[in-house]
This record gives sequence, structure tokens and C-alpha cells, in this order.
Amino acid sequence: MDTLRISTDRGELDVDLIHRFLSEEAYWSRGIPRATVERAIAGSLCFGGYLEDVGQVAFARVTTDGATFGYLADVFVLPSQRGRGFGKRLMDAVMAHPQLQGLRRFMLATGDAHGLYAQYGFAAPSRPQTLMEILRPDIYHAAAAAP
Repeated sequence: MDTLRISTDRGELDVDLIHRFLSEEAYWSRGIPRATVERAIAGSLCFGGYLEDVGQVAFARVTTDGATFGYLADVFVLPSQRGRGFGKRLMDAVMAHPQLQGLRRFMLATGDAHGLYAQYGFAAPSRPQTLMEILRPDIYHAAAAAP
């Protein structure tokens, strides 16, 4: 198996690849503008997964204060590289990162990867009645349609 190299150096990220995946393939962010992706990267602890002679094949980011809270988002492995354990390798790196140790709450939202995240201790909220959200699922499409 090829060795996946994980880096948190934002300078190594292939922003074109990340934007293309998030805007065209990811169910959670279809149509996301590149400027939004760039702002999200700038405000997050980012993890890129790279294969020698291939380039970037995986990505994840965590929005965090580095002390009490973290939100894991935009986790993906390119379809051509799936089934090789790269998602687990990426999650191992995220969960081991020094800035993410000792967080009181670490959250994420997923529609299809519950099994992966459960291996790292993620579960449904123990008290969902205490959580609230503002959800705008069509925000990228509405912004694109605005004059």
C-alpha cells in the first residue's frame, strides 16, 4: 500500500482540487464558491493527505479554539483512492494532533460515514435537546443566483 503523508501545512494544499471536490462531488457543499473554501481553509486547522507521484488525495479541516471546542468538516478521500485505508489514516492524524487534545466538545455532521467516526469515539449527541443550529442547506445556490 502506498504511504499517505499527512501535512497541516496550508501552503501544500491543492485548493483547486479541494474546491472542485467540495463544489462538484460532496453532497454537503455542492456549489460552494471558491472564495468560501479559501476563507474556510484560512480559518481552520487543515490536514492534507498526499501520495508521492500523485499529489493530494485527501483533506479534512477542524475549526477550533484549540482549547475547548472543535468541529470536524469537509473530510474526504478522492473516489479513485478510496478503499485503501486513507480515511482512517487521515482521522488518525486529526485525532492525534496536539492542538486537538483535551477538547471538551468535538463535533461533526455526516450523512454516510458514521461507522468511520464511531471508531474515534464520535456518537450521537447525548443531550440533543441542548443543541441548536441555523441550517441553510441551499445557501451556495441562493448566492449564485443573486444578481
